[in-house]
Amino acid sequence: MASQALPVRGARLGRQLTSGPVPAGFVPAARRESYDTVRAAVLLLPGGDALSTRRRSPLAVAAMLPLGRRLVRAGRGEGLAAHVVHYRFRGWNGGHAHPAQDASWAVDEVVRRYGDIPVCLVGMDMGGRAALHAAGHAAVSSVVAIAPWLPAGTEPDPVRQLIGRQALIVHGTNDRDTDPELSYRFAERAKKVNRDVCRFEVHTDGHDLHDHRSEVAAVTADFVLGTLLGRALARPVADALAAPPPLGLRMPLAVGFGRTSGLHH
Repeated sequence: MASQALPVRGARLGRQLTSGPVPAGFVPAARRESYDTVRAAVLLLPGGDALSTRRRSPLAVAAMLPLGRRLVRAGRGEGLAAHVVHYRFRGWNGGHAHPAQDASWAVDEVVRRYGDIPVCLVGMDMGGRAALHAAGHAAVSSVVAIAPWLPAGTEPDPVRQLIGRQALIVHGTNDRDTDPELSYRFAERAKKVNRDVCRFEVHTDGHDLHDHRSEVAAVTADFVLGTLLGRALARPVADALAAPPPLGLRMPLAVGFGRTSGLHH
């Protein structure tokens, strides 16, 4: 793929998310003041395709909005902002790794807008791979990869960029689109260079994690709020981070996770 043949198009940040849909023409005071009050940021990285120079997918972006709004609802009082990253291209595109480049650009943009604040990258599918690749940015303090696309290849995906970061991987055991065993192997390699890596398995669920969507959102929120805002992590998350492989990398995500801690909505 010749880089000069690619369309000229820039990545961008979606507007700062609110806790719910905003009526047309309405800009709440909280948003007008957000540039002065943001203390931490979440960047949401959508899924995509292995190879494509088509425009970013509106459906993939929309799929990130419920999780982003949930995170804002839980952390806005402590200065948490969230944006969805709009990629230049829909595909990973081999060695170009366009979504990972766009994720790094987005972290730079967050620092430019808000100053030196901690950032968490939260990605699904291909976005999970982009989050893991872009974790080496100096402003990134934590990463969440949900059902990440980590294809087998002659060269394994790098892990050293995760040193000094906290990382959570969540994967359904019945995923037929992205192989959960490959995310386990990635986590196993990452754990060797960084003990602050954990992985939860969602038993019997598939790629979209439809049957346990609330639990996945709850464990993501617990991890994001804990790593960015200093809240105490839920006991299962703390145990998973502390446990050696394979236990801490095959931790079952319990049905109803988050209900007693107030993270279940």
